[in-house]
Parts: sequence; structure tokens; C-alpha cells
Amino acid sequence: MANFNPSVTIERDGHVAVITLNRGENRNEIDAAMSFDLADACLSAQQDDDVWAVLLTGSGDVFCGGTDESALADGLRDASILDGLRVCESVASIDKPVVAALNGDAIDQGLEIALACDLRVASSAASFGLTHLKRGLIPWDGGTQRLPRLIGASRATEMILSSRILPAEEAVGLGLVNVAVEPDEALSRGTELASTIAGHGPAASRYVKEAVMKGLDMTLDQGMRLEADLSFLLQSASDRAEGLASFLERRPPAYTGE
Repeated sequence: MANFNPSVTIERDGHVAVITLNRGENRNEIDAAMSFDLADACLSAQQDDDVWAVLLTGSGDVFCGGTDESALADGLRDASILDGLRVCESVASIDKPVVAALNGDAIDQGLEIALACDLRVASSAASFGLTHLKRGLIPWDGGTQRLPRLIGASRATEMILSSRILPAEEAVGLGLVNVAVEPDEALSRGTELASTIAGHGPAASRYVKEAVMKGLDMTLDQGMRLEADLSFLLQSASDRAEGLASFLERRPPAYTGE
């Protein structure tokens, strides 16, 4: 796979694309170049048929401290620049499962990026918050929409209005992150989870993500119909036949992604 340097790197580990925010010396804060590189990395992972899951992490001891202050100042003066700093839709548009290995703090736009992922494994030393309101701003890269869908409207509103920083333990209790582990284990546990997902039928994994994500904006009846339609489509996938055969033959499946 291509390498995007220096602000974002991407490499493949088996069927997992590992995307790393690589401005550790700057707390992995997002600037214009980094937003462009991250969008390119996400597109590369999306278009690679051999990628069945994605792991997103950061270098150093901070996942992402938010938006680079100078870039944000420019963006507030010029809306077109602010649009160029938005990265979360690039992450959310990947139709394969995306695991965030939160190696450290995820603040402001950093938390918005984590929210755009499907699953979050965090360092127990990490903190989380959307503190925009302290500067007279509101979250502008999806935070007001994704956070309530994840933890509920009341808790999300309190978190945003108060600009409160949450420790990892509380974030787990709210469902903001799936699990918190020892700080030096966040990347390995995230990698393990992404590899486990990639070891399953990739078509089925994509359909699960589609059913859950699209179903959030549907009525229950509509969601049930979507689930049934996707299940029907899966019947024609060769990986489904391989999954059934491996189960009956008591052997590991050999999926091809077809």
C-alpha cells in the first residue's frame, strides 16, 4: 500500500490496514496537510479489496489533541478552509469495520475522529472531551451528531455543554469506548480486535456495518427489512458457502472476500 508521510502513514498487516496519525510531536493535531493525508489514507484502505478491516491509531502518547490552533484560526476566518479540515466523514465512509486504538487522549476533533470509527479500544490513561464551547465554538466535525447516537442525547449534551474531560473509566461506563486497557496494551489489543474481525467473512462484516449504521436512521420495521435484504444478498457470496463448509468440516474458514 502507499505510504503518506510525514503526517499520516498507512501499511497493511495481513488483511488489516493500519492508519497512523503521525504528528506525535504536535499531539497529532489536525492541520490542512494532515487532513488531506488522512482522507487519502482512508480512500486507499477503502479501495483495496485485500483490506477487510482498518485500525486507526496515533503515534506517541496522544491519539489526537484536536485541531492545530493556527489551522483552526484560519478556518474560522474562512469557511472553505474549515471545510478542508473536516476528516471524520472520510473515516466514517469506509464500509469496512474500523477499530480505533486510542493510545492516548482524544480531545475535540480527536474525539470526533474516534467517534467516526466503529469500535474503540483505549488506554486507561487516556482522557476524552469536546471542549469547543469554552472557546465559543461548537463541535464541527460530527461531534454533535455521533456522540448522542453513541451515549444518548442527555449525556452527550451535558458533556458538550460542560466541556468536561472524561477519564477512560467513565468513558467505558458511558459506552463511549468499548474497553480500556493498560496504556502499553492499547495498540496490541486494537490490533488483535481488528485482526479477529478481518478473520471473519469480509462481506458479512461489511453487511453488519451497513445494517447497524443505516438502521440507526430507520424505523424498526425498515431496519428489519434492510437486515433481511442484506442476509439475502449474502446467500450468493462464495464466502458464505466457505463459512458453512468450514463449520461442517470443523476446520478454519479460508475466506477470499468474494
